[in-house]
Amino acid sequence: MPDSFEPSAAVEGAAGSDGADGPETDVAAGAGARRSEPIRVLVVDDHALFRRGLEIVLAQEPDIQVVGEAGDGAEAVDKAADLLPDIVLMDVRMPKRGGIEACTSIKEVAPSAKIIMLTISDEEADLYEAIKAGATGYLLKEISTDEVSTAIRAVADGQSQISPSMASKLLSEFKSMIQRTDERRLVPAPRLTDRELEVLKLVATGMNNRDIAKELFISENTVKNHVRNILEKLQLHSRMEAVVYAMREKILEIR
Repeated sequence: MPDSFEPSAAVEGAAGSDGADGPETDVAAGAGARRSEPIRVLVVDDHALFRRGLEIVLAQEPDIQVVGEAGDGAEAVDKAADLLPDIVLMDVRMPKRGGIEACTSIKEVAPSAKIIMLTISDEEADLYEAIKAGATGYLLKEISTDEVSTAIRAVADGQSQISPSMASKLLSEFKSMIQRTDERRLVPAPRLTDRELEVLKLVATGMNNRDIAKELFISENTVKNHVRNILEKLQLHSRMEAVVYAMREKILEIR
């Protein structure tokens, strides 16, 4: 089996891995052999060559079967409804409909399907929104081909998979946030206006500024001003911190 993705320009420069930096899992190498049926996978990516490369790689795994492919999120929803795959291996950024947006719809038409985002995006916001939308895994395309099949087996067995570099970013962010929270405990919590609370609740549901503006019938610039004021008042540095704050203070409970 090849050690890293080579068939697509979408992963140009991707390096193989010795396993130390790959998705952590406790699944034994022979776990797939115990399955009575292969894991059925739907591959979703807007690069046809990359999709073909994944199919070739996964075809070498006796316990994994690629049952279909799609070039965007909209097509992925239709294919998921028809094929009912066990795993959807999907990119984040695609034309027509992105992977994160497609997650929720896929969970509606194929509730048993588990979604792994396989992407070049290392943005924490994409990670948060993907997980909130129902993704069980978030892997960067720099991982080796062996790690892709290992992650598919792990997620099929009920585990969550996040690339170590992304997990490290989240841990660092939350550590910094906890330290800042401890420093603020002696200071009375700032009071947000009713409108700021409305905006914060919508931010915590994963909505972007444009959608919040439409929901509240205000301009996008006004939303940006509210978000900036919220972060300044709460002494936070990112929308992710605002979400965690909203959950901790029971302003909004995300199910």
